[in-house]
Amino acid sequence: MRVDEYLQHDAVGLADLIATGRASAPEVLEAAIRRAEQVEPRLNALVLKMYDEARRRAAHPPTGPLSGVPFLLKDLFQDYAGFPTSAGNRALRHVPATGHAEIVRRWLDAGLVPFAKTNVPEFGAKGITEPREFGPARNPWNTAHTPGGSSGGSAAAVAAGVVPAAGGNDGGGSIRIPAACCGLFGLKPGRGRVPFGPAWGEPMHGASVNGVLTRTVRDSALLLDVMAGPEPTSPYPIAPPERPYTAETDRDPGRLRIGFTDRSPLGTRVHHEAVRAVRDAAALLEDLGHDVTEAEPAIDGRALTEDFLTLWYGSMAALVDGIKADTGCTDDDFEPDTLILAAMGRTRSAGDYVRGHDRWNAHILALADFHSRYDLLLTPTIAGPPVTIGRLDPPAWLRGAERLLVRTRTEWLVTRTDLVTTEVMNNLTATPFTLLANLTGTPAMSVPLHWTDTGLPLGVQFIAPAAGEGLLLRLAAQLEQARPWAHRRPTGVPFPEPATA
Repeated sequence: MRVDEYLQHDAVGLADLIATGRASAPEVLEAAIRRAEQVEPRLNALVLKMYDEARRRAAHPPTGPLSGVPFLLKDLFQDYAGFPTSAGNRALRHVPATGHAEIVRRWLDAGLVPFAKTNVPEFGAKGITEPREFGPARNPWNTAHTPGGSSGGSAAAVAAGVVPAAGGNDGGGSIRIPAACCGLFGLKPGRGRVPFGPAWGEPMHGASVNGVLTRTVRDSALLLDVMAGPEPTSPYPIAPPERPYTAETDRDPGRLRIGFTDRSPLGTRVHHEAVRAVRDAAALLEDLGHDVTEAEPAIDGRALTEDFLTLWYGSMAALVDGIKADTGCTDDDFEPDTLILAAMGRTRSAGDYVRGHDRWNAHILALADFHSRYDLLLTPTIAGPPVTIGRLDPPAWLRGAERLLVRTRTEWLVTRTDLVTTEVMNNLTATPFTLLANLTGTPAMSVPLHWTDTGLPLGVQFIAPAAGEGLLLRLAAQLEQARPWAHRRPTGVPFPEPATA
């Protein structure tokens, strides 16, 4: 299979070619690998190549709805037995996983053929993908800009045509942010919909979930069918959907009540392109027959963010301390930013942690009240176009504090101040809209409906009530038909011209 032929198909299309004998799984895999090698020098999207393992699997792929389709795993939480999951961290880079994660097992059972793992920020802690250990991933629309994070390597690869779909996960926007930056469709499932085990139960009390990034809605629907459902160790199994998610994409969403806002929940600036993206989406929705009103939940966005950060800091402290205990590594094996976040976690008491989590309930109730009046909430996915590489690096004063922390191990010099939290909040002004769905556990999606005047993608977000994945997919399919996006090709990487007959 030629690369130009490969690029014409989504995952469903490739599976059909293979199932009907018009292409073989090995030749499709080789086309994917060739495409990866064409663009990888520009993108730095892949951090671990598994080509030989993939070739072995492609020779005899399991029978499934996506049998033989090339795929990429995110290098965070998505363990593949015998290969490391580095999470962007030096200490874990050469520690092989002892077994498959349940989500990986389901992808393999569906017939997918993973052939590499994708770049992430260390432990997925940022909305950009610039790990010290591997270097920055770059946006195929303009390689001077970020593909977002933390699923930035996956998003860059899908947008560049390396694969039609790739693994992601989302603990604070990490599927939706890269989707918005790279012109992709990104659905974050709701709490408990997709398994995280067996190594993990409910990271961040279920705020973090596995999922995928795709170019087409039907690929996301089929992959959600593949992923969804409890595993034997699921803490709280939830009811299955009324019908397969693939069936939702053929159903009319009906006339929806949609509330929209372009105001940052942190009260900070929203770029005019993000405002334009939301208001243009609102006009499109009205043209499609939906009732669209400017409205937002009665939630204090700054308080919600602080409650989220209390648990985020604590989680980073537990993660760093656990890795040190398991591997014998030292602070020198972690990025200074990670050590700062972990240090912040150690200054919080167990009571602070529990009280912060208890306050999540008030935000859940406020969003539920909004959804009693509106079917969906529409916002920007991010507050402005994808930033340039290095734009969100810590300022000089914080770099100095980080160096002092690493050199002297005197955490109190950093943590007995509000400056760190202030800097974290400043960085979150670029991505203030996504935390709401993670904290409340509701499904949400980023839809690529807008491109800026400079040619960068800028998605819009829809947040549904609990168990609203089907509703999101119905609307997404309608929007995809009304304003198609999968044919758009990034301008920052080369695309081969289709061969003439």
